[in-house]
Amino acid sequence: MSVTNKQTKRLRRHARIRAKVRGTAARPRLSIFKSNRELYAQLVDDEKSVTLAAASSRGLTGAMQKKAEEMGKLLAKKAAAKKITQAVFDRGGYRYAGVIALFATSARNAGLSF
Repeated sequence: MSVTNKQTKRLRRHARIRAKVRGTAARPRLSIFKSNRELYAQLVDDEKSVTLAAASSRGLTGAMQKKAEEMGKLLAKKAAAKKITQAVFDRGGYRYAGVIALFATSARNAGLSF
């Protein structure tokens, strides 16, 4: 399967998920993006189209799994500082496995519920 075909399929899955998932100020959408080397996540209020908190693995070192766990803790800490305790998880068309699952579990263990 070609790379563009994989990306197109992921974007279609992401569009289906986005049609169902909405974030508010009280319960923002936790959106995640994964590249080959890095991981990015943000809490988004879709009603106002505003990013409330964001985290990236760019400054972190180690394997992707370690970066995902540290980033989950970091994002949960930033959310707690803004008094956000609940979110709606938007997996971005990726399977809930591996790095995505590690990130989500780490964020949950750090106090963010979704």
